[in-house]
Amino acid sequence: MRFLSAPIFAVCAAVWLGGAGSALADTPVTYTEDGRALFRFDVPDFWVLRTGGPREIKDTGLDDPRAVARVMGLRPVTDDMVWMGFVSPAGVATIQDGVRYLQDIDKFLVKNPTITSTSDTRIGGLPARVYRGTGRRDGKGVSFTATIIDLPRNRVAIAVAILRDGANPDYADDLNAVFASFQSLQ
Repeated sequence: MRFLSAPIFAVCAAVWLGGAGSALADTPVTYTEDGRALFRFDVPDFWVLRTGGPREIKDTGLDDPRAVARVMGLRPVTDDMVWMGFVSPAGVATIQDGVRYLQDIDKFLVKNPTITSTSDTRIGGLPARVYRGTGRRDGKGVSFTATIIDLPRNRVAIAVAILRDGANPDYADDLNAVFASFQSLQ
């Protein structure tokens, strides 16, 4: 797996290094599977949440399908330069399994990804591994952060944030607030 431009790298680094933001994230959302609550987080004010069930995505060039778990994606209401999504794929039980899962779907998230750094941290009190990098999406330069959070009971939560080059660095506060609100419900 190959998985940020200098100003955007600083924004994303602050997000996953535990920097506290002043933004209010006050709409609680729960990620469930088959009626079982796995984790929750708060969606920032003036952000929109979209959800989708499990599906299959296909690399049209290789006719290579990949299963994708239910996605909860969020972005600012008035700005499509920033996107964050959460999944918890069935059968992905450890951080290392999460790395393999990301390797399997990375080409659908970012084209030509290059990892610029990796770190271990804690999110919601749980072990997590963070990958930061750069690439292209929809023909534009992006920075991204992919985070794998080790949930109890042999599950992980995977969060990916993608920021187009030139994204407003103030969104780091909102992204920090989402991670500060993250809680396992198992």
